[in-house]
Parts: sequence; C-alpha cells; structure tokens
Amino acid sequence: MSVLREIAITTEHDIVLCRRACREVAKEYHFNLVDQTRITTAASELARNIFEYAKTGTVTIVILDGPNGDVGLKAVFQDNGPGIEDIDSAMREGWTSHKGMGLGLPGSRKLVDDFDIQSTLGEGTTVTITKWRKQG
Repeated sequence: MSVLREIAITTEHDIVLCRRACREVAKEYHFNLVDQTRITTAASELARNIFEYAKTGTVTIVILDGPNGDVGLKAVFQDNGPGIEDIDSAMREGWTSHKGMGLGLPGSRKLVDDFDIQSTLGEGTTVTITKWRKQG
C-alpha cells in the first residue's frame, strides 16, 4: 500500500483537483475507461460532500496490492464536520438533508467495489472507497 496523493478540500476548485487526481491515478494503473469514470464520479460526489457539509477535509489516494496481482485504488475522504446523524437514512436513495437529489452516498456506493462510512456527530465523517482493477 502506498499513498500517491493527498488533497486538501477547502474550495470548490479542490473538488476538481480531486477528480483529476483520481482519474490520473486510475489511468496510470491501467484501470479501464469505464472504471476510471466510476472512480472519478464517486470521488467527485464525496469531495463535494466534504465541501458542502464540513467545509474542509482531506482526500487520500492509495494503491493497494491485492491477491493474485490485483490492484486496487482506494480513496479515503475525511472531515471534521458535523457528522451524519442517521447513516442508514443517508445511504437510502432519495434521502437528502440538503437541497441535493439524494444520490451522493448511495450513488457512490454503487460505483465502487468496497464502500465504508464511519461518522460521529460533532466529530466528522470518513468514507473509504475501493475499486479493484479488472483483469484482462
């Protein structure tokens, strides 16, 4: 496991930087175009959540060495914002605590292979996503 990029999310422009970094790493590690798009879309949604709800946070992009020579792109989105009161509700499509369409968290989960969310009210939220590169 090696950390390739760490991006501070403090402005809307940082969401673009996060998208770009995830796409570049996915391309560099030979993820197919569809998976590059999935990773980039999920990263964009999760970085936007940091900016909208917590105002600041970080994104850490890591490459994982899996069994059988598999390669995984892992991204950790971490903030010290207000936290999520009801994670089960937040993970349901259509639920929103904001003006959004309610697709961010559940939509991101559908785009990746592994999705984990941890949140504590008043302390912040950490979302970890992993997409494994398909062989062949």
